[in-house]
Amino acid sequence: MTQAPTLAADASPTTANLSPQRVFVLGATGTIGRATVRALVQRGHEVVCFVRPRAGVQGALAPDDSARLLAGATVRFGDVSDAASLSRDGFRGERFDALVSCLASRTGAPRDAWAIDHQAHLNALAAARQAGVTHMVLLSAICVQKPLLAFQHAKLAFEKALIESGLTYSIVRPTAFFKSLSGQIERVRQGKPFLVFGDGTLTACKPISDADLGAFLADCLSDASRHNRVLPIGGPGEAITPRQQGERLFALLGQPARFKQVPVGLLDAIIAVLGFGGRLVPALAAKAELARIGRYYATESMLVLDSATGRYDAAATPSTGTDTLFDFYAGVVSGKVAPDRGDHAVF
Repeated sequence: MTQAPTLAADASPTTANLSPQRVFVLGATGTIGRATVRALVQRGHEVVCFVRPRAGVQGALAPDDSARLLAGATVRFGDVSDAASLSRDGFRGERFDALVSCLASRTGAPRDAWAIDHQAHLNALAAARQAGVTHMVLLSAICVQKPLLAFQHAKLAFEKALIESGLTYSIVRPTAFFKSLSGQIERVRQGKPFLVFGDGTLTACKPISDADLGAFLADCLSDASRHNRVLPIGGPGEAITPRQQGERLFALLGQPARFKQVPVGLLDAIIAVLGFGGRLVPALAAKAELARIGRYYATESMLVLDSATGRYDAAATPSTGTDTLFDFYAGVVSGKVAPDRGDHAVF
């Protein structure tokens, strides 16, 4: 098998400015955002985070909580979807070198996606340029390679605006996250079967940890080889299918592997019913979009897409870091790790 290219998270930057920079961060209270802030602070950058007064899932984080989670950084509060708040409460007329965004819509629903993945980022880009920012590092998603959903189109629209802005850019498109692949640990622990679509081999991914992704994002500031590039990135090791995830999880729990196969056609039927009902009831239309998102992840691999063949290519998907999904599973099973899944779930 061809060895996937490796982009080491801890590699020495190639040529760019190695001195500390003043960095403005969006999306800092999410798990990837926190890891990115830690990496930036560890590298000696002066970090200012702009977060909601009630941040986190369902506003669970009060201002003191956000400040504690983002130790070493300055935390400012306001509304990222409000251009005036970004300038007044966030940038405050000060100068910054770089903008790093780990911000993303929570649900992927059309209204949320266009408001956050697109418009809020346009607002931030405009405010950043006024503040003297010359480089933006954007956390995007590898699934935008094959855009079928509203949030993918919203992300691509901002990627295009960033590329055309004249700023140096680093657009990072990671594969699956550990937290999005940990939803079945408890059901398997309870003796239930592991759910898979089809036979469990329809898709594959190269999962990446928050820490490894945070380091990769932080090093985009100083590594010139990552400037003005779109950067797909996965974690270390071979690509993993859902069936392999289940097999390893059962082995860690000392149980025989048991799978329940869910036909993709069932998702199609649900989407059709919700889509029809959504013509009359807006709430059903929103659920239909969520079902479409679920179907996408059930049938599309989170790997580099070969545009010539239309096939996903694990060997062409770069790797970084040292953390593996199966080590993460082992930590959760042993009680050493408590996954913070937030809005990320498969089942």
